[in-house]
Amino acid sequence: MTSTSTKNYDPSPARKIAFLGLGVMGYPMAGHLALAGQAVTVYNRSPAKAQAWGAEFKGALAATPREAARGADIVFCCVGNDDDLRSVTLGADGAFAGMQPGAIFVDHTTASATVAQELHGIAKNLGLHFIDAPVSGGQAGAQNGALTVMCGGDTPAFDAVKPAAMAFSKAFTLMGESGAGQLTKMVNQICIAGLVQGLSEAVAFGQKAGLDMNQVLEVIGKGAAQSWQLDNRGKTMVADQFDFGFAVDWMRKDLGLVLDEAKRTGARLPVTALVDQFYADVQALGGQRWDTSSLVKRLR
Repeated sequence: MTSTSTKNYDPSPARKIAFLGLGVMGYPMAGHLALAGQAVTVYNRSPAKAQAWGAEFKGALAATPREAARGADIVFCCVGNDDDLRSVTLGADGAFAGMQPGAIFVDHTTASATVAQELHGIAKNLGLHFIDAPVSGGQAGAQNGALTVMCGGDTPAFDAVKPAAMAFSKAFTLMGESGAGQLTKMVNQICIAGLVQGLSEAVAFGQKAGLDMNQVLEVIGKGAAQSWQLDNRGKTMVADQFDFGFAVDWMRKDLGLVLDEAKRTGARLPVTALVDQFYADVQALGGQRWDTSSLVKRLR
C-alpha cells in the first residue's frame, strides 16, 4: 500500500535538520528547507560549496557528517553513489555516529537497493530510521521545489519526514519496504531510456526526410506520441541544444544500477542495455556532461 503527500500537505513545524551533499540537487533542496523555516545545518565534501550555501541561506555549517547530524531530528542526504553514501553514514565521522536515537536518515541519492537495505539494517540496530528516497525532476525540479520522491522504508518514519520534505517536493510517496524507493527509481530510468531513444530516432528520421520537425512535434504531440520528453526536449533536440541538467554520465551510472539489479533478479532488459551502450557512444563523442536527450547526436 502506498502513501502519498502533495503540496496541499500542511507545512511542517520547525525542526532541527541536517543536509549532507550540496551538489546541483542538494544545494537547492537544502535551500528550500531553510526557506521553509527549518533550522538547517549542512555538510559538503568541498567546504567552499557549504560556505556559499551558508552565505545565501544563513544556515549553519559542519566540518563532518557526524557534526552536522548531531542533535538533528532528520538528516537528509544527496550524494553521488553507494560508496559516497557509505562514507557519509558510517565510521567515526559518519552521520550515524552523531545521530540521536529515534532520528531519521533520508537518502535522496540514486543508489542501489542493496545499499539502502544494508543501511536500513545498520540504522535499525542503532535505534535510528533510514528511508531511501531517490528523486525525479532533475535540477529544475530541485530549484523549483517540485521533485517527485519515491520512498522505501517504515511507515512511521515516512510519516514523520514528509511534512519537512514537502518543502522541495510536489509528491512524496511511500512505495514499500526498504529498497522500494530505489527500485521505483530504476523503473523510472528504464522508461526514460526507451522514450529518449525513440524520440531521438524520430527526430533524426524526420530531419533526414526534410520535414519541419518543430511543426511535426507540434502535431504528433497532440496524439498518442505525446510524452514529457517530447514536450520538453523535442524542440531542443532539433535545435542541437543539450544543456538541460541531467547529464549522460549520471544516466550511465543509473543504468548501471538498473542492469546490475536485472542480473540479480533475472529481469530481461534488452532495450535498456542497448541504450546504455548508445550513451557510451555519446560519452565517446565528448558528451559526458550533455543532458540525456543528446542521444540524437550519435544519429547525425
